[in-house]
Amino acid sequence: MDVNLARTFLVVAETGSFVDTARKLNITQSTVSARIKGLEDLLGRPLFTRSKSGAELTGAGELFQKHALAMVRVWQQAQLQVSLADQHPEHVSVGAPMSLWGGFLLKWVTGLRVQIPGIAVSATAGTSPMLSQRLIEGTLDLAIMYRPSPPPGLTIEHLFDEEFVLVSSAKPSTRRGVNDYLLVDWGADFLQDHAAAFPEHANPAISLDLGPMGLDYLLANECSGYFPARMVRKLIARGRVREPKRARKFVYPVYMVYPETRNEEAYEPILRGLRRAAAKLG
Repeated sequence: MDVNLARTFLVVAETGSFVDTARKLNITQSTVSARIKGLEDLLGRPLFTRSKSGAELTGAGELFQKHALAMVRVWQQAQLQVSLADQHPEHVSVGAPMSLWGGFLLKWVTGLRVQIPGIAVSATAGTSPMLSQRLIEGTLDLAIMYRPSPPPGLTIEHLFDEEFVLVSSAKPSTRRGVNDYLLVDWGADFLQDHAAAFPEHANPAISLDLGPMGLDYLLANECSGYFPARMVRKLIARGRVREPKRARKFVYPVYMVYPETRNEEAYEPILRGLRRAAAKLG
């Protein structure tokens, strides 16, 4: 199937308009219509309900949407790897939640480039379901995530246990209230457990979906919040932040996930380096 058909379908689904799609893709409206008609003929199902107000996905269209996304991503990944082939004979695409990139995976990438100088690395941040889907599609070679539930065909290997601890940048003598609490979004599991443990912080004054960058806010303002212990260990030792005594901790296992069927020779140096990086966190 021509990837342009899938790409055009996705833009129509996003804009809800053949006219806007034509403008966005810099093609004629008749070309948009022809592409969607060709796609519907291939699939044997109408993908959009047309009306004067625009175009809405049918049930078949909603089902096809995730496959169209996968097709476009696979094509983009193929283009990237082919373009890198001359300068970088090896390439690895890695995905993980934002929290695991800061203070861990970025350091690992640096070491990987030293270990394998010719390798190119593509990094992405996302949720566990999205990363699992991309592993299945083949647009990710390796994913590092909390509590994965991957389908058959993927191998999971425990790396380490991530501990989230409460830290405060306020002076010990200062009395703080709920308005000085910082809630950082460390993923669905953390938010669910946090809500159950601290219902009083259900509507915090500051809520950040910025992962490790939330630490910059904590250091610039007198407040408290939860962060990975590996990220704040040195700050606690230097007295930049303090860890209140007897505060609740949250612990989540971290796994690396990769295809069961793989090129062992290419994968093993990468996995071995990741295991070493995880061991240094202890």
